[in-house]
Amino acid sequence: MSEAKIILPALTGTQLWILWGVLISALLALGYGLWLVRIVLAADPGPKSMTDVAEAIQEGAMAYLRRQMKTMVFFVIAIAIALFFMYRNVYPGLELPIGIAVAFVLGVSASYFAGFVGMWLAVKGNVRSANAALTSFKDAMELAFKAGGVSGMFTVGMGLLGATVIFLYFQQDAMKVLIGFGFGGSLAALFMRVGGGIFTKAADVGGDLVGKVEAGIPEDDPRNAATIADNVGDNVGDCAGMAADVFESYEVTLVAAIILAAYAASETDFVRAYGAAAGAFAMKMIIFALILRGVGVFSSILGIMAVRVPAGSGMSDPMRPINMGYMTSAIASVAGFFVVNWLYMTDPRTGAPDWRFGITATLGIALAVVTLWLTNHFTHPDRGPVNETANAARTGPATLILSGMAEGLESSVWALLMIAIVIIGAMVIFRESLALQFYGIALTGLGLLTTTGFILAMDTYGPITDNAHGIFEMGGVHQEEASRTLSWMDAIGNTTKALTKGLAIASAVIAAVSLFRSFIDEAHLGAIGVQVNAPTVFVGLLIGGAVPFLFSSFAIKAVSRAAYQVVFEVRRQFREHPGIMEGKELPEYGRCVDIVTATAQKELLGPAILAVFSPLLVGFGLNAGALGGFLAGTILTGQLLAVFMANAGANWDNAKKKVEDGFLGGKGTEVHKATVVGDTVGDPFKDTAGPALNPMIKVMNLVGILAAPFTTTEIGNVTGGRIAIVLFSIAMLSLAVILSKRGSIAETEPQGGREKAAA
Repeated sequence: MSEAKIILPALTGTQLWILWGVLISALLALGYGLWLVRIVLAADPGPKSMTDVAEAIQEGAMAYLRRQMKTMVFFVIAIAIALFFMYRNVYPGLELPIGIAVAFVLGVSASYFAGFVGMWLAVKGNVRSANAALTSFKDAMELAFKAGGVSGMFTVGMGLLGATVIFLYFQQDAMKVLIGFGFGGSLAALFMRVGGGIFTKAADVGGDLVGKVEAGIPEDDPRNAATIADNVGDNVGDCAGMAADVFESYEVTLVAAIILAAYAASETDFVRAYGAAAGAFAMKMIIFALILRGVGVFSSILGIMAVRVPAGSGMSDPMRPINMGYMTSAIASVAGFFVVNWLYMTDPRTGAPDWRFGITATLGIALAVVTLWLTNHFTHPDRGPVNETANAARTGPATLILSGMAEGLESSVWALLMIAIVIIGAMVIFRESLALQFYGIALTGLGLLTTTGFILAMDTYGPITDNAHGIFEMGGVHQEEASRTLSWMDAIGNTTKALTKGLAIASAVIAAVSLFRSFIDEAHLGAIGVQVNAPTVFVGLLIGGAVPFLFSSFAIKAVSRAAYQVVFEVRRQFREHPGIMEGKELPEYGRCVDIVTATAQKELLGPAILAVFSPLLVGFGLNAGALGGFLAGTILTGQLLAVFMANAGANWDNAKKKVEDGFLGGKGTEVHKATVVGDTVGDPFKDTAGPALNPMIKVMNLVGILAAPFTTTEIGNVTGGRIAIVLFSIAMLSLAVILSKRGSIAETEPQGGREKAAA
């Protein structure tokens, strides 16, 4: 049944009170985030030499986010207007069409705000963590994680607040509006992921190639003109970008569960199972999903509080307290699932608790734990895969790159199999009803991201420690023990970032599979399904499978071009200002910041256009079945590519860090130079293209659901409106390709002029 025709019973008084309780938990998350802000800001930022560097990073990061917002705003306004007019013909009256458009704008705003707040405190916490390292590993480690916790708690708080307010206002019609909220969050995440990823990795790659390989100077050496841009990029990409990414994962999994619970109310097998109580029980399933999000607030707070380094202990593996915190959060979540299941999810047929709901949500926690273990195995500096990659550098960058690629490829297979097992598990648990099976799949996604507050704290810890190490080095503070502490924390930060990316990608697949059911109903394909043996469906499958490759090409090409410009700029400054290498003259840091900012803004729209208009072209150019095949192809290749690139990149990065810590001769050796090359290849993999595929998958699926009611199951049903949409989509996709071709390094002179022969 189409979403527009679903009628749910009104909320009961008890359910309204529960919603108010969920709203209070959202406010609690924001309150705890503010408390963490006070703790971090109360810490000593350290000497002026470090605070000057930190202020330059903060200024650059905030300036970039302002420019990105200006780039996004017109695109967002245009889509909001389009959504209003699309749904004006679907729902009677103005309330729901306006609600969907406004919810879309609110989703964009909430996602952007979550990223902004997380980044704002990250650029405050990095210098304080660097200064704390002068005192002890314990102080530096705990302060960095608390600073990361701000991002986590504000993301949880904003996501839950937005969803609950929409539900309180629209009540039984909320699922019709929430899809706009989820779409807004996903689109904002796509913009911030792509733009921030291009910025951060262009500066990182360019700075490393000139600084480490050519000039032989350390990472974050103040003589390298790209260092400030690199540190700014860590914040706009890995703080703001990841917060927006996790926000939309958090929101879309909730939206998927709510929509599927609403659909269940009208499904034949569900009604047959629950009889007259089917509608009321479907509403309980919706409320159950919201309660689980409230449980996640408390479990995330407990997890963050559990990240403690024993007093008096020396430097140890930072992953130990982080793992302890995550397990605390996970166990608290599981306990919460079953308490809520016991108190609320009683079977209307028997009056006894239906434990299947708590068990299925726990499957999501199990998937998260296994995903964390797999990612840690393939990316931790002390595990076999990274050791093998580092040893491969003995024979040069080629064998190192081959080794890291092989590890990334293998990791993607195991990650996909784990997702498949969880999906099958949910189907087995709810085998009596297809509607319940899809809700169960969505429930595993809710379970996986119950600990979102902790997961994002773990991710933001990575760029904070990366910046802290850079600020320490650039600030000219000389204390060997503190430098080793920050270097070790930085290396583990690469692993925590990879862990979070793995969870975000897994959640994207779970949410996409859940939403696929909604697409089938909206496209009126329930009777025939998506038949791969139909030529149009197979064509859609092929196109959908290809789009993630084109999307990744856009992102990686943008990094390559910007890094090329950065290399020439840093070389120019070394050549024209010899006093820089002698320490007598400061580089022009702003020139590199300008280069990567301009490139990120220029390349931002192409991937977003591809994600929005490619499903429209397939849906209206072929038919609804072809669009179903397209979405299936995108989910499959998107997941495999995303995990491969994220883990291969982290593997190369930590192989480099391992060598820099003294393995195989340490810095300055040929082995080290080989690992730097591998790291620069992996940078756009793990921090630009790979993580951006996660919001891309969800944007395409949500566009598919939004467009599905207007598509047709027949390819020959040609109308003027359909032709107009196809032509406009072709024009926009052509524009995306043209945008990706601008500024070819084969045709344009690099910024800073051509290198002189004497150089």
